Amino acid sequence: MIARTFHYRDPMAASLGLAELRRQGLTTRGVLFVALDARGEVHIAVPENLATVTRIKVGDKLSLEPPWPVEARLYHFDAVHRLPGHGILWNGDRRLSQPGSGAEMALAIAEFLKGSGAKDMFLGCTPHQPGSWWLPAAAAPAIALHDRGFVDVVTTMTGLLARRQGEANLYYLPYGKLALLGPLEGWRPVFTSPLGNILLLERRVLAGRLVLTCTHGLVEVDIAELPEVHHSAQVELASGFGVVGRIDGGAFAVTVGTVEEWGLVNVAPALLVGAEGETLADLARSLAAR
Repeated sequence: MIARTFHYRDPMAASLGLAELRRQGLTTRGVLFVALDARGEVHIAVPENLATVTRIKVGDKLSLEPPWPVEARLYHFDAVHRLPGHGILWNGDRRLSQPGSGAEMALAIAEFLKGSGAKDMFLGCTPHQPGSWWLPAAAAPAIALHDRGFVDVVTTMTGLLARRQGEANLYYLPYGKLALLGPLEGWRPVFTSPLGNILLLERRVLAGRLVLTCTHGLVEVDIAELPEVHHSAQVELASGFGVVGRIDGGAFAVTVGTVEEWGLVNVAPALLVGAEGETLADLARSLAAR
């Protein structure tokens, strides 16, 4: 997919730019990458042909190479979520806080989502140390969940799921407790991986299931009855493969990186592996053949 890139001086200019692109046909699916540079300036990539945006799937985005030069020092967003009420959650490069405009850009994306009638935006897969933030309202300061070790936060119908770096536990925080206590308290472990520390979470829940990338392989869990979490499937792998997403009823978006105790590092853009109806076991066989 050929990408067209836009550069904006600050998040306010980016917000106006996104609004203009929406008038030209851009949808949430068509925003491929959003990043800040060290000066807080904004870089956004969209398809060259906006008429193609309705055909783009989350898995397609995750398989794209960033369109900027390798030497460009950019801090990427992974996902932005509008939460019940006025809260915003975003995942991305932990350095997004350094330019001082990460929260403002997350707000600009949330406004774009609201104008599009969407709740979430998922972006391309890039290598960085993971960070997660919560903003209760526009005038409030953002709170870094990674200060307590919680990263790769995933939204569900009833609350948030996250992994904690260096642990094998999956954690859950209901929206009611989030509103009452904030994002640093009230988390409870709801599942323990049988394959070692959880290194990466799939970026979204699909059909009530979520794939956890662990030290010794992949575990799929059923979260349809949260806070109850049920083991669904697992495959042992020792190659550094990780699942970041999948296409509904289709392929898995699989990245590869270096396994560390606290996460999967130096991850590459994902590859779409598998075909319609494939299971986690089918995925493991496909990966073994690579």
